[in-house]
Amino acid sequence: MATVLVTGGTGYIGSHTVVELQGEGHEVVVIDNLSNSEREVLEGIASITGKMPFFEEVDLRNRKATYGVFEKYPRIEAIIHFAAFKAVGESVEKPLTYYENNLLSLIHLLEAMNRYGVHHFLFSSSCTVYGEPDRLPVTEDAPVKKASSPYGNTKQISEEILRDAMVPSPQLRVISLRYFNPIGAHPSAMIGELPLGIPNNLVPFITQTAIGIRDQLNVFGDDYNTPDGTAIRDYINVVDLAWAHVTAIDRLLQGKQRSPYEVFNLGTGKGLSVFEIIHAFEKATGVKVRYRVTGRREGDVEQVWADTGYANRELGWKAERGIGETLLSAWNWEKHLQSKKTGR
Repeated sequence: MATVLVTGGTGYIGSHTVVELQGEGHEVVVIDNLSNSEREVLEGIASITGKMPFFEEVDLRNRKATYGVFEKYPRIEAIIHFAAFKAVGESVEKPLTYYENNLLSLIHLLEAMNRYGVHHFLFSSSCTVYGEPDRLPVTEDAPVKKASSPYGNTKQISEEILRDAMVPSPQLRVISLRYFNPIGAHPSAMIGELPLGIPNNLVPFITQTAIGIRDQLNVFGDDYNTPDGTAIRDYINVVDLAWAHVTAIDRLLQGKQRSPYEVFNLGTGKGLSVFEIIHAFEKATGVKVRYRVTGRREGDVEQVWADTGYANRELGWKAERGIGETLLSAWNWEKHLQSKKTGR
């Protein structure tokens, strides 16, 4: 088993991936600056796995501090890079913040890899690189379109940086995982999506509305060219997504890549609309959700879902959990959070 550095490891996808890595026997070092997560997530990880990961509170924009992690943990063999700002709408409002954080952190990691002889890199990318796709479902061969948001553009630029960085470093091996829409929580309800402030993603806004934290859910547009007028996405259970990272890390470490740089789409292969998600949540939980339709949100695409065939074949991975189970896990996580706050 290997020592794996997970940046953004107390975040939503990162924490679930740490659980799966530790479950397979890997040693995990977590870096996070806690700008969009909480330290107590580490306790949730430990409660599930029986082991606390190593943790360093470091901002990857600080080159010296980043190097210090590699000096402290010289056995690091692979990196999974999650640490990035990721809200589409916020990126439109704060583009320079997104470019600084998302690109500088990647550059400093790649510099550290060169300096300390680490050659395996797993990048948390996004289906936003496809923009508004010409054809559905989206394959890995689909053209990368002009980004519809600064967030999406940081993912495109990051992939370009990775390809360019490999030219003078032929020993570098990279896999970019292009996520569709992760939702849900660990079945233990010990970790899940933990937005600080008002959620930017659909499902935590649904659960917060259902439990009474929010008055109502805003549905951003019902005039899209879709069956019910709302935007369509490919919603994947976060535990399924996390497991894909374990299989991809094993692929890197075992030298099974077909090329030094690989790309995989991670989704379910099925698109669901906003209204379909709301109704599926109500069916799974028995709880009604108040919502109102507002105008479209800048930076959103109309519909996108994955062709997962390549990831299924090459990684030997497939999304297994259904939408009802996934939404119920999100609801159980929300109830767990509120019970902790109220002491009940």
